[in-house]
Amino acid sequence: MIRDITLGQFIPGKGVIHRMDARVKILLLIAFISLIFCAFNFASLGLVTAAVVAVILLSGISPKMYFKSLRMIIIIILITSVLNIFYGTGTPIFEWGFIKITLSGIFRAIFVTVRIVCLILVSSCLTFTTSPTDLTDALERLMKPLKIFRVKVHEIAMMMTIALRFVPTLLEETDKIMSAQKARGADMESGGLIKKVKALTPVLIPLFVSAFRRAYELAVAMECRCYRGGDGRTRMKVLHMKRIDWICIVFTALLLAGVILCNIFLPTVF
Repeated sequence: MIRDITLGQFIPGKGVIHRMDARVKILLLIAFISLIFCAFNFASLGLVTAAVVAVILLSGISPKMYFKSLRMIIIIILITSVLNIFYGTGTPIFEWGFIKITLSGIFRAIFVTVRIVCLILVSSCLTFTTSPTDLTDALERLMKPLKIFRVKVHEIAMMMTIALRFVPTLLEETDKIMSAQKARGADMESGGLIKKVKALTPVLIPLFVSAFRRAYELAVAMECRCYRGGDGRTRMKVLHMKRIDWICIVFTALLLAGVILCNIFLPTVF
């Protein structure tokens, strides 16, 4: 199950999304997230879902990788959907005691499910198609106005990117430690919840030791390369907006207009 976690993974490729400016991808991700939660009827939600499918196809990444990103939260999605069924208003179509299911509740559950799925898929596309270096540069450029308030923008962007980059590494390390402990006879699957939590102790301690060792080695490597923060640093690869970036911006603007028109002229579901 740990191997199925795709958070923070970068998959090299030559797809359309790979060629986009990292700054534009971050801004469009924020715009997409806003659009996902601004859809209030099936027409607008359909437009957003179609756009997400188009992004997945243009990324050139296998859909299996996107499905892996959903596997770890499928339980959360199901629980959230089931709970929303009981929060609908109107005439109940099924009633048993205090449990009431209405058509509005079913629509609400569908909306919540599709929104969460679209949110995870679009967010995964950013890390799949953007290298850690480009992500650091993009975050630093976007947060550049904060330098007026003496905020260390470069250091913050570097820490965020390193943390995201080391998620797959730590997950892989966790899988290795768990396999080693099971080979030594450790039982991590049987028993109740408290017993399972206690069984994770032989995994967490080596994991913390390994994480601190990796952090120390990374710090030493950065010092050996004379890293002194963002002041006076130059970049080998400078970010530039291309024609594909402007096309995607126009496409997102048209999508925003379509969602707004659907919300205005079509009735909302709830």
